[in-house]
Amino acid sequence: MGTTQSRDGHISDSDDYEEVDDRDEEDEDEEEEEHYDDALADHQPKSHSFTTPKSRTASASDSINDLDAKLNALKLKYSSASPSSTSSQNPNSKNAVKLYLHIGGNTPKAKWIISEKFTSYDFFKMSDGDRDDEDEEEDFGEGYWFLKVGTKVRSKVATDMQLKMFGDQRRIDFVSKGVWALKFYTDEQYRRFVTEFQDCLFENVYGLEATEENKVKIYGKEFMGWVKPEVADDSMWEDTDDELQKISSPATPARSNQDLLEEFEEASNGGVQSLTLGALDNSFLVSDNGVQVYRNLRHGIHGKGICVKFDSGNSRGGSSSLGLGQSTPNKALLMRAETNMLLMSPFKEGKPHTTGLQQLDIESGKIVTDWKFEKDGTEITMRDITNDTKGSQLDPSESTFLGLDDNRLCQWDMRDRKGIVQNIASSNSPVLHWSQGHQFSRGTNFQCFATTGDGSIVVGSLDGKIRLYSKTSMRQAKTAFPGLGSPITNVDVTYDGKWILGTTDTYLVLICTLFTDKDGKTKTGFNGRMGNRIPAPRLLKLTPLDSHLAGSDNKFHGGHFSWVTENGKQERHLVATVGKFSVIWDFQQVKNTAHGCYRNQQGLKSCYCYKIVLKDESIVESRFMHDKFAASDSSPEAPLVVATPMKVSSFSLSGKR
Repeated sequence: MGTTQSRDGHISDSDDYEEVDDRDEEDEDEEEEEHYDDALADHQPKSHSFTTPKSRTASASDSINDLDAKLNALKLKYSSASPSSTSSQNPNSKNAVKLYLHIGGNTPKAKWIISEKFTSYDFFKMSDGDRDDEDEEEDFGEGYWFLKVGTKVRSKVATDMQLKMFGDQRRIDFVSKGVWALKFYTDEQYRRFVTEFQDCLFENVYGLEATEENKVKIYGKEFMGWVKPEVADDSMWEDTDDELQKISSPATPARSNQDLLEEFEEASNGGVQSLTLGALDNSFLVSDNGVQVYRNLRHGIHGKGICVKFDSGNSRGGSSSLGLGQSTPNKALLMRAETNMLLMSPFKEGKPHTTGLQQLDIESGKIVTDWKFEKDGTEITMRDITNDTKGSQLDPSESTFLGLDDNRLCQWDMRDRKGIVQNIASSNSPVLHWSQGHQFSRGTNFQCFATTGDGSIVVGSLDGKIRLYSKTSMRQAKTAFPGLGSPITNVDVTYDGKWILGTTDTYLVLICTLFTDKDGKTKTGFNGRMGNRIPAPRLLKLTPLDSHLAGSDNKFHGGHFSWVTENGKQERHLVATVGKFSVIWDFQQVKNTAHGCYRNQQGLKSCYCYKIVLKDESIVESRFMHDKFAASDSSPEAPLVVATPMKVSSFSLSGKR
């Protein structure tokens, strides 16, 4: 399938302030209502209706006023959140807005239509008394802040609204069972809405009022620049901009002219679970029935027609005693110059934890042994494994790798305590040696990790925190970045350790680890405590429209940098997957402080400039091949490989169509 650019339609405000004839306005309202009803049927299977007083005739107004008086006399609760007809139709009222709805998706007929010409918004907290049957179905939470706009929108304030700001247009776009836009009449109204939204989001995430004291409590004094990016030290981002200008190659085509061109697409054996790219001759797809082998080429990967079937009976270490052959491996790790592969299979469906792994000899196509995770004679679990360094899978003598569990970070050694390779032929289930690491008492809730070129470790957690450990100590993090409210589901780091990419369900977070120490030396957060001068992160997001098209059940996963394993080489792109989309950002563009996306934004800077590869089924994983496969004469980047359950495709990034 083809590629597309991120896009946003411009909403003209030419009619925002014009006075129109009553008859014209009535005709226009009827036409807009007609368009909106059609759009509602297509885009909103279940819409909320609200009791909002609105006057269309004098008699209707009188009857509502009578009802108001009776309710007030009975001292019944009457929601102050419902705007009156007078305030909703007055552009000068505090919360006045114009509400638009996007219809047509990404078709040529896509457009914005006016849903409510004069309306207002309000932030309110839900209580049991406000619930109705539809609220129960939608799992609205009690005590959370919600945004209500007129009679058409009611949504819990959360990151999955994918709020996007257009300061120059006094406009906000967001997702709530459709794609909506608010247009404000004054700059003050626009800024007040953004501030209120961010305060409500803070309280919904952390359960604390958005006061200065509570923000310090959550983030710490060192990271207040993450709460107030305008006071953060962004000098490291700016220094990077200058550096990139110096090292950029004149032979590199301009980014705006580059396109992703599909080179290969072929069917897999089905049931693909993961993609494991090699830097040498081969790459691999792990599927339900085995490991499929692909040849690495300049323009992507191509099937060799070889599939190593899972068969524990072939194991020279005896039959599997861990039951790993009963479920498809969810993790594959290449080792020893990519001649061996470690396979992890989860205990239970949907849970990553396991007490061991299998070692596959790729050349013979056989599982040579089952390994067990033990510490001090006690069987323990692991949820993830990775190589010691970003390039150590190329080392033919590699015998160690890293392991991660909810509250454990360690290094495993296939050799015994004396450093001697274990005789796997004489052991039914050899035990991996815990060579170093730490078992934390509780509360870390580790989820994922990755390593730099020198073996430093970055770990992402359920609470959104990202911790940096030096290669010499796993006991205490050198730096701990606070969470932004969403769990980190995947983490990656550049070869030089200067940049970290964390994946959450609704956005990616890019963190700069550089800082200047008291002696004026530039270091990374892996090697020292960053102090007070910590740059604010940048967020990578989908536009509300693309987020809506991706589907509410689809979440970001597997965010990665492009792949280099040499000092002095810089990663060029970032890629992540959401639903049927593979989304690619230009790394240099994201780091550029003067990038157009960052203008007129409040809060953390968010980048919406990306390319999308659209497939016809959900994507399992998207990864760039090793930098050595970049075709330097036509493409500055190695091919992108996109795997779905039934197919694998390769795309080259070229400056020519």
